[in-house]
Amino acid sequence: MMSSSVVTQSKRTSISSPKNRLKKLKPAIWLAPLALFFYLFQLAPMLWVFINSFIYENAFSLENYHEILNSSFMLQGFSNSLWLATWSSFIGLSIAALLVSSLRRIDSKIRDGIIAFTNMSSNFSGVPLAFAFIIILGVNGAFTLLLKQYGLIDDFNLYGKWGLLTLYIYFQIPLAVLLLYPAFDALNDDWQAASALLGAKTWQYWFKIALPILSPALLGTFIILIANAIGAYASVYALTNGNYNVITVRIASLVSGDLFLEPNLAAAISVILMLILAFITIINQWLIARSYHAKR
Repeated sequence: MMSSSVVTQSKRTSISSPKNRLKKLKPAIWLAPLALFFYLFQLAPMLWVFINSFIYENAFSLENYHEILNSSFMLQGFSNSLWLATWSSFIGLSIAALLVSSLRRIDSKIRDGIIAFTNMSSNFSGVPLAFAFIIILGVNGAFTLLLKQYGLIDDFNLYGKWGLLTLYIYFQIPLAVLLLYPAFDALNDDWQAASALLGAKTWQYWFKIALPILSPALLGTFIILIANAIGAYASVYALTNGNYNVITVRIASLVSGDLFLEPNLAAAISVILMLILAFITIINQWLIARSYHAKR
């Protein structure tokens, strides 16, 4: 009895020793710089934006939100951003899915080269991308003049809605390829061969086997692409000089304009934008949870 109590006491002493306590604190110590970085560059700006969105003429008020919701110009900015984000994400995701599906069936050297090029092109954005599009698809762009010469197009406005959609689709495709490429490893080529032996057509295999398996990755990628498109600023500003009404340009004009500076109104727009993205993300997580549940 005496020996067991001595052993228990020694265990307690070893557990509560400074060395063991330091071991337990080590993960927290290593995590502290990341937590500080996350607070300074993520949480603190979000808190500042949220609090200042309710300040109007040095008093707490909902006037900023009232002004946004009653402004046709602001609502048009949200509408244009969501339209560009939704369609560019859908088209970019569709093209990327076809590309990744094809990449799995070609020689590894070619595949590695295409992935390397995709990785490089995913970082080609902002002002250089806008300048490249002006040279290629502008009013006197090389590709535009070529298509006009052969009578394939009468006119193409790069600086309007459809031109911006083309720009958005371009920078969505590389990101979608990089995000979807690992997901397609979940597909086994034997499944398609087995379904063909059982009499299934190719479209039946894709719609009944492949797409249900890939649906979580496709939905997750779609949400990331929407967030990427809604937050795009440099390319669209450089291309249109701020003359096309998207919400990121409106936010920038309110915090860096030469005539009217309204950071609190910009903060309110940012909060609404965050709420939209949060809502889309919640719907996405619900759909992903349902897809996982269905697979079980």
